[in-house]
Amino acid sequence: MFAEKMVELGSKRSTIREIFEFGNKRAAEIGRENIFDFSLGNPNVPAPRSVSDTIVRMVMNEDAAALHGYTSAQGDAAVRSRLAASINETHGTHFTGDNLYMTVGAAASLCVCFKALAEEGDEFIGFAPYFPEYKVFAEGTGAKFKVVPADTDRFQIHFDAFEKLLNPKTKAVIVNSPNNPSGVVYSEETILRLTAILKERSKAYGHPIYLIADEPYREIVFDGVKVPYLTKYYDNTFVCYSYSKSLSLPGERIGYIVVPDEMEDAKSAYAAVCGAGRVLGYVCAPALFQKVVSECAGQTSDVEVYQKNRDLLYSGLTSMGYSCVKPQGAFYLFPRALESDAYAFCERAKTLDLLLVPGDDFDCPGHVRIAYCVKTEMIERSLAAFEKLAKMYQ
Repeated sequence: MFAEKMVELGSKRSTIREIFEFGNKRAAEIGRENIFDFSLGNPNVPAPRSVSDTIVRMVMNEDAAALHGYTSAQGDAAVRSRLAASINETHGTHFTGDNLYMTVGAAASLCVCFKALAEEGDEFIGFAPYFPEYKVFAEGTGAKFKVVPADTDRFQIHFDAFEKLLNPKTKAVIVNSPNNPSGVVYSEETILRLTAILKERSKAYGHPIYLIADEPYREIVFDGVKVPYLTKYYDNTFVCYSYSKSLSLPGERIGYIVVPDEMEDAKSAYAAVCGAGRVLGYVCAPALFQKVVSECAGQTSDVEVYQKNRDLLYSGLTSMGYSCVKPQGAFYLFPRALESDAYAFCERAKTLDLLLVPGDDFDCPGHVRIAYCVKTEMIERSLAAFEKLAKMYQ
């Protein structure tokens, strides 16, 4: 009677959400202050004051029908123009509003891109570790999702494995930098090698292999690290962006897709994005927040809080004997579990009310994700629990 795959997906939450709900249950039993919940990537740093000021001003002073009404399907023209100008100022690009398509957050951006590209028999490639929903989004189009195993020494790209997976059926490759869950930023060296391979294989196969850049964490970087803007390295790049992390607005669901003019048959590519949005039911992104982010473009929440949390947690855990590649951005730590079975390790951590996510869900067994977008004082209190956990394995 119903689509079996949809029933399956709807009947079970992701492991991340299961752990989060377990945390809610424990909090009701013993008090929120007595658990250390590192499960969910939900920003704890508030949006800049300018965001709330902009919302209040708009709601109080602008025509309600216009403020809350439909915009054009691809987004308000003035909004897209302002955002394009902001991108150009930041990255030295030359986009116009016609290169942008407003979306209901990064998830919608990704789903639209997959839907716009996928044809029968197509394959998409992702690099482990990766956000688990990539597989759901890609396979939801009927395409296959192939995974390049992780380079666990540096969490850059395992290029030998990548080149073996590429084939004439490859339609697109998805990259996420800064990365969820590792926190690593792909270096310019990595991007140059990746795009050189894509150019070579596109030519050999007689069709473009597209690059989908998933960039919700772009502004959350530390120690002066620079994140390459991929349209400047590879013409056939879709940029999927969200204000969920940079402006701490995850619940407002607002973002965009960039389709550069340099893309092969760019007009058809943009039309395919519009068509995919239509098929998926995205009439237009939320009108109020289109206007809010356009007026707050270029601003961010207080990234220094995340850097303080990273430094505290990274130095604490490594001093206890945990092994971890130091994150350069986002707000996740991805250390090795202290046993080969990360699920078992996370279950043992639960006995200390320490809630971690096994790396298996990111296609990287033997690691765990720690989302440190939490209050700094909780991290300080959690270190004793991490130390107790380490001593269980000594």
